[in-house]
Amino acid sequence: MDTKNTRIYQMSFAGVYPHYIAKAETKGRTKAEVDETIFWLTGYDNDGLQTVIEEKTNFEDFFNKAPKLNPGVSKITGVICGYRVEEIEDPLMQKIRYLDKLVDELAKGKTMDKILRKI
Repeated sequence: MDTKNTRIYQMSFAGVYPHYIAKAETKGRTKAEVDETIFWLTGYDNDGLQTVIEEKTNFEDFFNKAPKLNPGVSKITGVICGYRVEEIEDPLMQKIRYLDKLVDELAKGKTMDKILRKI
């Protein structure tokens, strides 16, 4: 699993971001909702996110440079890519899967309050 992780860590966030948006939009959600989800998780704002995309920052740096991981991440539970997110031991992989899980919930039609763990 280590080799696979290294590949994911080095992938450009900008390369994956359009897929997050496409996944959400095919289910009637918006880019703004994807962005709001990313902002909630990472503490980035619109300018910070744009910089990450323009600089083609990889996932490892995307999360390492994130302004502030939301303290509510412990409320993100469930299975993504065959793994329970709350049981993933590698901290960086767990953060990547948190983001995958949130985008997945968005695409499944959950309300923003539920996705952002306000309820």
